[in-house]
Amino acid sequence: MRYVVTGGTGFIGRRLIAEILSLPGTVAVHVLVRAGSLGRFDRLAVGWADERVQPLVGDLTAPDLGLSDGVVDGLGAIDHVVHCAAVYDITAAEERQRSANVEGTRAVIGLARRLDATLHHVSSIAVAGTHRGVFTEDDFDLGQDLPTPYHRTKFDAERLVRTADGLRYRIYRPGVVVGDSRTGEMDKVDGPYYFFGVLSGLARLPRFTPMMLPDTGRTNIVPVDYVVSAMTALMHVEGRDGQTFHLTAPTTTGLRGIYRGIASAAGLPPLVGSLPRAAAAPLLQVGGRAKILRNMAATQLGVPAEILDVVDLMPTFRSELTAEALRGSGITVPEFGSYAGMLWRYWARHLDPGRARRDDPAGPLVGKHVIITGASSGIGRASAVAVAARGATVLALARNGEALEELIAEIRATGGQAYAFSCDVTDSTAVDRTVTDILDRFGHVDYLVNNAGRSIRRSVIASTDRLHDYERVMAVNYFGPVRMVLALLPHWRERRFGHVVNVSSAGVQANSPKYSAYIPSKAALDAFAEVVGTETLSDHITFTTIHMPLVKTPMIAPSRRLNPMPPISAEHAAAMVVRGLVDKPARIDTPVGTLADVGMYFTPRLSRRVLHQLYLGYPDSAAARGVVENRPTPAQRPASRRPHRRVRPVPAVRVPRPVKQAVRLVPGVHW
Repeated sequence: MRYVVTGGTGFIGRRLIAEILSLPGTVAVHVLVRAGSLGRFDRLAVGWADERVQPLVGDLTAPDLGLSDGVVDGLGAIDHVVHCAAVYDITAAEERQRSANVEGTRAVIGLARRLDATLHHVSSIAVAGTHRGVFTEDDFDLGQDLPTPYHRTKFDAERLVRTADGLRYRIYRPGVVVGDSRTGEMDKVDGPYYFFGVLSGLARLPRFTPMMLPDTGRTNIVPVDYVVSAMTALMHVEGRDGQTFHLTAPTTTGLRGIYRGIASAAGLPPLVGSLPRAAAAPLLQVGGRAKILRNMAATQLGVPAEILDVVDLMPTFRSELTAEALRGSGITVPEFGSYAGMLWRYWARHLDPGRARRDDPAGPLVGKHVIITGASSGIGRASAVAVAARGATVLALARNGEALEELIAEIRATGGQAYAFSCDVTDSTAVDRTVTDILDRFGHVDYLVNNAGRSIRRSVIASTDRLHDYERVMAVNYFGPVRMVLALLPHWRERRFGHVVNVSSAGVQANSPKYSAYIPSKAALDAFAEVVGTETLSDHITFTTIHMPLVKTPMIAPSRRLNPMPPISAEHAAAMVVRGLVDKPARIDTPVGTLADVGMYFTPRLSRRVLHQLYLGYPDSAAARGVVENRPTPAQRPASRRPHRRVRPVPAVRVPRPVKQAVRLVPGVHW
């Protein structure tokens, strides 16, 4: 036997090929594969380890599948064309589904005719639409409603097969295909898996919590190993051309049945009763504005809104022809409860969208990958050391490669994991190249600490001819972090997890004078995080803004003692960064920053007057005034001299620990 298989690299197709290869009469299997998917085919071919499997480079959506007459003639005698390829996604755009499911089937029919082969078409129980009552293998067009593009395109594709003149065909209608009943292996979240995330939330409830669910959500579930075994057998039973086979379970499984099936493996509280089916009607049958709200809530729970419109399967599927044809083969549909626990365990390990968000039992940062920009000194360096000590892998970015190597050596000397990447965050090409390199080498990134920054302390009257100061500060403090976030966002969205800690400034809250270049750049970053965070919430991509007080780093050295607040240590600042990574609050503020915020709301005139006095009392540095100082070295200074008078700095605010803990209970305020 010789075969052409479409969709051979897909979930069903690759298993079907393995079954076909096990048949004693198989001579060759040609797998239609796009040129861009040859790498995936080669990886699968290693598993098949069989030279009888050969790629057939083409495209399901191209005219004649992109196969020339010469290529088709070169295939020789083909006995079976197995059409598995389709868009199996109820949420996909209709145009994409029609191109693949309908026009693709039309082209495959043409290939089967050119080869004079039997076409084995994988359809779906979706062709039954909303038909109420029994739907047999002989039934097709009973005037049923087809509620989604998926239903319509699968119906139209099967009609093309049924009405094609002179075509030998067999049609297979699988139910909702789930993972392997023996291993649980599945390739994507679909069907009942959409509700696993919601159920995992219920697993956090105490085991004694009484649970009641409505008798709804009925679907016909079959494991992929049954579908593949049944198809392989049915393809080769004599005298079955022109027939349709339902690869379905004898009974449907509802939400309560799914719950019971996975309850033990998932640690769910036991069901103590059932709610009437009508209890779910207000949720499933809403319209208008209420439906928009329902869909928004479903998206937040990770359930596509389209699923709620077709959550209840109306038809009852009969499969007498399938049972008759498989009699004596020993191929039967296993009962859902016998393998449901296996499905759950595989989902939890490999498919749960929230698995990247789970903390390691050894610590919340253990095993996480953390990018820290500006890691060569100051807050960045101290944060890298602190984060590595918590078990994370630090991916340190900075322009100073030599300082980075010293940091990496220090972390590794204490048993930590760290890697250096020379990168200028003001260079888009460098950022894209670095992020690509990191993802290629490490597979994923969990956290980003946007710490790289530049500060200028200069009054605005001394800056009227220095627009470049504002531009270069904005380039580092705002556009640099934005570049990093944009480069990582597609990866995080696919992974459904990512967290950003932005090192901002308490000066944003206090509107500190003489920082008209620095503070607006940090304020812009604050606003960026707030806006983007509202868009990415469903993707579990979140932001923490740290309104950092003055920190004793090389960045503040030019100001020396001209700052009104005493600085905290870099290690103290690093502890705030670690807290932002672990607890993920929206903001971490300081008492003085909060006080400044409140003052601007309730006593704006007084607040501005105080800030103006600070402006008058703390002059520009000599460098800001354009004065070159020839400061004596310590050896040149006289033994004793009268100290210069200076304004006494404001003492640090010491906040008792109970007060800090109480403040953390207030939403949005964290000290």
